[in-house]
Amino acid sequence: MALKIKEQDNVFMISGTINATTVNYFKNHLEFLMLYTNALTINIECVISIDNNGLKAIEELYTMALANKKTFKILGYGHKGIYDELRINQAA
Repeated sequence: MALKIKEQDNVFMISGTINATTVNYFKNHLEFLMLYTNALTINIECVISIDNNGLKAIEELYTMALANKKTFKILGYGHKGIYDELRINQAA
């Protein structure tokens, strides 16, 4: 399934699949948004699947936000692997 990103009340709704095919679009779009905002909130509730490429992209976006002192939030009952991955890396 294709990846869609749309904005709703300052939250970027992500739907579809984040994988090797869609990860560049996902990362480039969110990096661009992060450049022009102080905070970026994404909702992953409609993400059907995410592979290691997608997890790595989210981790890189999170790291970029921290380095630039920006807020990066992930909402939704999406994939527990995302939260686990960020928690492990944050503790390290």
